[in-house]
Amino acid sequence: MSYALRGACAVLLMLAAVGCTASAQTPSPAARPRIHLVATGGTISNRDGGRLSAEELAKAMPGLDRFATLTHEQFLNVSSGQITLAQWLQLSRRVNQLFAEDRGLAGVVVTSGTDTLEETAFFLHLTVRDARPVVVVGSMRNPSTLGYEGAANLLEGVRVAAEPASRGKGVLVVLNDEINSARDVAKTDALRLQTFRSPTHGLLGVVDSDRVTFFRQILQRHTATSEFDLQGVTELPRVDVMMAYQGASGDLIKAAVDLGAKGIVVAGVGAGGLSGTQAEGLDYAASKGVIIVTGTRTGAGRIAPARGPGPANQTDAQRARRALTVQAEDHIPVKARILLMLALTRTQKRDEIQRIFSEY
Repeated sequence: MSYALRGACAVLLMLAAVGCTASAQTPSPAARPRIHLVATGGTISNRDGGRLSAEELAKAMPGLDRFATLTHEQFLNVSSGQITLAQWLQLSRRVNQLFAEDRGLAGVVVTSGTDTLEETAFFLHLTVRDARPVVVVGSMRNPSTLGYEGAANLLEGVRVAAEPASRGKGVLVVLNDEINSARDVAKTDALRLQTFRSPTHGLLGVVDSDRVTFFRQILQRHTATSEFDLQGVTELPRVDVMMAYQGASGDLIKAAVDLGAKGIVVAGVGAGGLSGTQAEGLDYAASKGVIIVTGTRTGAGRIAPARGPGPANQTDAQRARRALTVQAEDHIPVKARILLMLALTRTQKRDEIQRIFSEY
């Protein structure tokens, strides 16, 4: 064989090898998991001069065809702080509808602003009634900023939603190459990229260049095992969060009750302690039949359910308050609020609500 012919054969072999590699890296459309993107806005889309649409976000992801076939819709395009409780209900119903109407859909990705991302994710964690993954993503830098990480976070969210091992793990939050459970995660820094963390229990997994890796499982109830059914729920009951601090006034609690609060969550000092005249405010709340949840402002730690009738020297007001007080377990106050709102759509009984906090 001539030198030229051998060279031509070598080129053909290399081209064939490249073709095989490309084929292996980019599955046919029929072989790819199907993922649906629901865009709600936030920093990830907040470009100077106008927000990116769901379609523009989808086009920004490099190498998407290697992992999934993506469809998309624009549900909202606002900052996360502008999303209303009524829109939470609509969003949850929309995700449930997507799963109910398309049994072949592998998962859903939701974009959100980061300011209240952990709240939206936890609400979906409790109300989406399907084992298939819902992944919530966002970004800390906007598309007009040097170092914008939104496209990378979104692609990783799609990869996690397409990963079979994500099934049954509840709603997942994916940013900065890390996977956290919506149950445990919180925004911990106003500016840094590594802001989303699960302080007590740690992250669920990571997204690396070769694969998605999970390290642990969520054992509490969520998604497919949740008892919260939004059918017939037109409005969530008002629940307010009150922080304990030195000399805090109970008047704020009384005002919230008078303005219609059906539940009060206390972000207590230490293991749920009060300050100032907050005890008087909670006594007033209990006299109106308002459920009280005691949590901690520290960001971590489990507040265990109370046992027994309490001290013998309690006043009648203290006994009444104790009879309506639920302990938050390890839920941070903003998430205790969400869980209490949903619990109140099912029951007004203190013991039942305590069970819910202990199971979720």
